[in-house]
Amino acid sequence: MGTKALLFFALFSLLAIASVADTESTESDSGLVLNFYRDSCPQAEDIIKEQVMLLYKRHKNTAFSWLRNIFHDCGVESCDASLLLDSTRRTLSEKETDRSFGLRNFRYLETIKEALERECPGVVSCADILVLSGRDGIVALGGPYIPLKTGRRDGRKSRADILEQYLPDHNESMTVVLERFKNIGIDTPGVVALLGSHSVGRTHCVKLVHRLYPEVDPVLDPGHVEHMLHKCPDAIPDPKAVQYVRNDRGTPMKLDNNYYRNILDNKGLLIVDHQLATDKRTKPYVKKMAKNQDYFFKHFGRAITVLTENNPLTGNEGEIRKQCNVANKRH
Repeated sequence: MGTKALLFFALFSLLAIASVADTESTESDSGLVLNFYRDSCPQAEDIIKEQVMLLYKRHKNTAFSWLRNIFHDCGVESCDASLLLDSTRRTLSEKETDRSFGLRNFRYLETIKEALERECPGVVSCADILVLSGRDGIVALGGPYIPLKTGRRDGRKSRADILEQYLPDHNESMTVVLERFKNIGIDTPGVVALLGSHSVGRTHCVKLVHRLYPEVDPVLDPGHVEHMLHKCPDAIPDPKAVQYVRNDRGTPMKLDNNYYRNILDNKGLLIVDHQLATDKRTKPYVKKMAKNQDYFFKHFGRAITVLTENNPLTGNEGEIRKQCNVANKRH
C-alpha cells in the first residue's frame, strides 16, 4: 500500500510540474514556434529556400523585394500577409499605396506558394512564406541566417487605410521613425540596423529628386551629387520610367555595413539616411556598425525577429489562403 501511495504521489507531482511548464510555455509564447511545419509539411522550409535560391539566380532583385516585404507587411499592425492582397471593388490593396511605391516581384511569391501547395495543400500560410522568403533572401544577399518562428496565419483584409499610421516615410523626422518602431518593440540600435537594408537595392528618382532640384541639398557629398544628377536628370521624373540610383555603389548586391560608411560620408540617398548619421540618438550606433559588421548583423537579426513576430494571427485566427493575392471565398 505504501509503494502504491508513493507511485501515486510521484505521478501526481510529475503531472503538476508538466501542467505548470505547459502554462508557462503558453503564456510566454506568441503562438509561433520554430519549425512549426515539422509534422504537417516537413519539407516546407526547404522548399521555400530552394525556390528563393532558384528565383534569385534568375532575377537578382527578388531578394531585395522579399526583404522589403517583411518591413511593409509586418510593420503594419500584424504580420499576416495583408500586403499581398489585391485590390477589390471595396478595398484598396496595400501594394497600390504611395508608401509601397517600388515594391515588386509579388508573382514570385505565388511561385513559391504553388510549389508548397503541390507538396502540402492548404498547410503553409502566405504570411510564413513572406517571412521565410525574406529570411532566405537576406542570406542570398550575404546577410546573416536568422532563425525565425513560424505558425502565422493569413489575414483577410487590406490595411491600406491605416498604413501611414504605422510605416514611417523616408522624409519623416528621426523622432517619428524611432517612435514607430518602438511601438513594435524595436529599440534604437535595432532601428539603425533595420535601415541597413538600404545597403542593397536601388531608389527611384521620384523619392530623391527633392534633394537635387531646384537646388542641391548642401549636405550631400559633391562627388555623389554628380552621380545622382546623372541618374536623375529630370526634376519631375516619370514614376514608370527606369530611373534609379543604387543605394550603395560599392557593394550594391551585398547586405553589409558599407551603408553606414556611406552615410557618414554624406552619400545617403534619402533624408532618413542623412538623419540616421547625424542624429545624436542614432549616430553612435551608426559609427559602431560602420566599424563592426558582426555588431550590425547581431542587431539586424534581433530587429528582424521582433518585426516578424509582430502581432501574428495564430491558432484558429485568420486562414490559410489558397492564393496569396486573394482571400479565400467564404461559403
